[in-house]
Amino acid sequence: MKDPELTSPHYNDLDGSLDYAWSLIEDGANNRRSAFHTPAVSTVSDNGTPQSRILVLRHADKAKRLLRFNSDTRSPKVAEIAANSKMSVLLYDSETKVQLRLSGNAHTCTTGPQVDEIWHNADRYARRCYMTQGAPSSMSDHPTSGLPASVEGRKPEESELIPARDNFALLIFEAAQIDWLYLATQGHRRARWVWRDGNWQGSWAFP
Repeated sequence: MKDPELTSPHYNDLDGSLDYAWSLIEDGANNRRSAFHTPAVSTVSDNGTPQSRILVLRHADKAKRLLRFNSDTRSPKVAEIAANSKMSVLLYDSETKVQLRLSGNAHTCTTGPQVDEIWHNADRYARRCYMTQGAPSSMSDHPTSGLPASVEGRKPEESELIPARDNFALLIFEAAQIDWLYLATQGHRRARWVWRDGNWQGSWAFP
């Protein structure tokens, strides 16, 4: 019997590896049980320090090289992206034994039909997060959810969520480089693709 690792289309095939990588990313955006659903996202602070956090991957578009996350406009990462658009996304799945490191540029979007639609289609419990009375990661002298006492422990009404809309933003990431690492017992595989001249240009690398 042939080893499935050796015969998989992503073991010794650059195109197959790239296609498989994007299939995992797109599944991560649509499947809450996927390990790729909650990647680590890193930005750069104003003093040059990397800042990482776990975000929920909301949408992925292979053709456009885009990943979408949601964010509070008051979050430090929004200001960091405005000052320095460079961002990286780290995804790892222990079952598929695949690690992906994506680097590129990001921007935020706060207005427009797409933002409005995504906001209104979100569950009211999810939108409640944007009702906090302080900015994310700002200091407090006591333990707090940050939510108004009137909505603690319950789903807010639509009317109560109206002011929170101003705190909602889409975080759009455009991938410019992908580093792929596949952990295989027969021998690991690593590849790297760079977006250049309208195409992904890939090459193998030492694991």
